[in-house]
Amino acid sequence: MQFASIRIITDDLAGMVQFYERVTGTEARRPAPVFAEIVTGGSVIALATPATVAMLGSGAPAAGLGGSIIVEFLVGDVDAEYERLRDHLDDVVLPPTTMPWGNRSLLFRDPDGNVVNVFSRPSSS
Repeated sequence: MQFASIRIITDDLAGMVQFYERVTGTEARRPAPVFAEIVTGGSVIALATPATVAMLGSGAPAAGLGGSIIVEFLVGDVDAEYERLRDHLDDVVLPPTTMPWGNRSLLFRDPDGNVVNVFSRPSSS
């Protein structure tokens, strides 16, 4: 399992991108209007609007609250990780699902209630 990023949900994406670009001295990548990421060395700060988590319904992280961060881990096989972890997960927010942008994700909460996303990117075939 590889640590991938921290995602911060915000109602002011432009302002947050500008802030983190200034702090890091790194220009954000903007693969979608609702999402940006700043890559510095081996770390990634992902910034996104609430639209990127809307499919989670009432369990979605909200902007500006303590639950606005999603801890993400990149894996080769989300479904295998789900099978490995399922008996140890108390709060599965979203079982393995292919997201509209192609990632396959499993979302659950840690013991403190923070959302964790174990995901894989689409294969480039």
